[in-house]
Amino acid sequence: MAQPKPIELYYWPTPNGWKITIMLEECGLPYEVKLVNIGKGDQFDPKFLAISPNNRMPAIIDPEGPEGKPISIFESGAILLYLGRKTGQFYPKDERGRVEVEQWLMWQMGGLGPMLGQNNHFRYYAPEQLPYAVKRYGDETHRLFGVMNKRLADREFLAGAYSIADMACVGWARGYERQGIDLSEFPNVKRWLDTLTARPAVARGFKVAEEARNPPGAMQDPKVREVLFNQRARA
Repeated sequence: MAQPKPIELYYWPTPNGWKITIMLEECGLPYEVKLVNIGKGDQFDPKFLAISPNNRMPAIIDPEGPEGKPISIFESGAILLYLGRKTGQFYPKDERGRVEVEQWLMWQMGGLGPMLGQNNHFRYYAPEQLPYAVKRYGDETHRLFGVMNKRLADREFLAGAYSIADMACVGWARGYERQGIDLSEFPNVKRWLDTLTARPAVARGFKVAEEARNPPGAMQDPKVREVLFNQRARA
């Protein structure tokens, strides 16, 4: 029997990239990493833009997509949903179960990721300290951890069973210290984080291209900041 062709993963070790390495590791799917160095502007390469028109990673090309034909997918949430359907793992087949997973996946995509991203930016990368912005996004980050903590009070995982919703959130949540969060306030989130990070596939997912992460202070490089921040539409 022919071995499955590896999925091409366009990736950089960030919370959004980790979602996909974790899922691929959990499912045992073969994949080949194509590093997209976002600090050097690889995300603006025309070849990458043909796959990910929003110039953001991660993205994938599955050479064995629907009808056995290649398919490219951008947006981490869409990739998780596709892989869940493809493998039948970590994404329920019944409608009620899918709704449970999807609403927490969308909560991460629309809330946890963007708000923690802004909190991180204004705390560490803004050229001047803006107390209102720091408080605004710090408070929202605290609120979102509270939402997770309440949700996890009577269940082990966000959607009941372990799913792509947990994979989507764990990479963001594990950076709680940098976000100014005291995890002792959120014991259910701590228990959930401990459970997830103890999973071998999650640990492997976090280690993919770990050595490629920007060293401390790299984000202060004017060239890196020019690539990452304050981008406008390009012709």
